[in-house]
Amino acid sequence: MEYQQRNPKKYLSSQELRYFFISHLNRVYCAKSQLAEKLPELAKRSHFLDLQQAIEETVEIVGNQLSRIKEIYIRLDTFYHPESCTGLIGILDEAFQSIGNPADSPSIKDLSILFYMLNIESIEIASFKMMLLVADQIQNEGVQQLLLECYDEAKEDKILLRQITEQYL
Repeated sequence: MEYQQRNPKKYLSSQELRYFFISHLNRVYCAKSQLAEKLPELAKRSHFLDLQQAIEETVEIVGNQLSRIKEIYIRLDTFYHPESCTGLIGILDEAFQSIGNPADSPSIKDLSILFYMLNIESIEIASFKMMLLVADQIQNEGVQQLLLECYDEAKEDKILLRQITEQYL
């Protein structure tokens, strides 16, 4: 009977880490681009001012993050290559579907938007954290700083959305 190793014994090469990093950076960029495109519509469909303003602020943050990601591509001497980000697109589509029931109250519709916004922020935080761990291994301080700024913004945005959610409950 062959035993499976508990932990990898071989460290990833710098080339493997770079490939992983850029591939996932492409996915993050794809997802952020979708957010930049679709979030303004969610803001319009929300009913209460605090949520509208939070989503509009998120749109600005996403724009800043896209700019930072473009800077990361420059620092790594590479370009964006489209990769699949269908998971996030699915979450966004569900957010639109969940607020489409005319029988729901404005508060329920907004709570549905918040549900998906908080899920998206959780994914962003996890993604940026993982990217930070890998960036630490490829040892490019400029890239690390840009990612850290994106990570911090995602955490702050999640806190704001959580505070707004508490107003509904």
